[in-house]
Amino acid sequence: MARCQVDYAGRLTAHLPMATRVLMLKADGSVLIHADGGSYKPLNWMSPPCNLREGTTDDGDIEWMVSSPKSDDTLRILIFEILHDTSHELGIDPGLQKDGVEKHLQELLAEHPASLAPGLTLVRREFPTAIGPVDLMCRDSRGSSVAVEIKRRGEIDGVEQLTRYLELLNRDPLLHPVSGIFAAQLIKPQARVLAEDRGITCVTVDYDALRGIDDAEHRLF
Repeated sequence: MARCQVDYAGRLTAHLPMATRVLMLKADGSVLIHADGGSYKPLNWMSPPCNLREGTTDDGDIEWMVSSPKSDDTLRILIFEILHDTSHELGIDPGLQKDGVEKHLQELLAEHPASLAPGLTLVRREFPTAIGPVDLMCRDSRGSSVAVEIKRRGEIDGVEQLTRYLELLNRDPLLHPVSGIFAAQLIKPQARVLAEDRGITCVTVDYDALRGIDDAEHRLF
């Protein structure tokens, strides 16, 4: 944390007058300048890899010159006063783990298959085929087989995947006829049109309602 002035030169010219800011130097070689507002987005930055050279001005102020080996862009940071200086090794990050991924959706829908269609019951999760497992194999109220493909975001490639599964499954006389359900938290219009054209039922899944957190039947609005 420091009182600093920042000047960027390259594809455009930008100037940050002297103020208190957070200067972040990351292990990947990036340099970012943050203020107390603006959420997560830095005021200015230099993407990795970049080179940082430290010196002093004639007035005795600290000067950081940041340059990119891939372009002529430069970031000049004049530090007038250091308020706080610390360094930490963060180690290897495991990555973002999103709640509501396809595995969780599959587990919830396996427990509550009737939320996809009345009378639907589970036969097996990860039902094997020659080209990969179907997320859920179910039976409807008439006893017919139903293959369910589950996505967080339903797009055309998901419909194509379910179509290939259905073609294989319907060759099995013990399963035929097999219908399909394409289930997702969000289904793009193009995917819905393609699915319905192929006789596949589309179901938009309310993940919060499945978890019992946000039951739509008991909401006021």
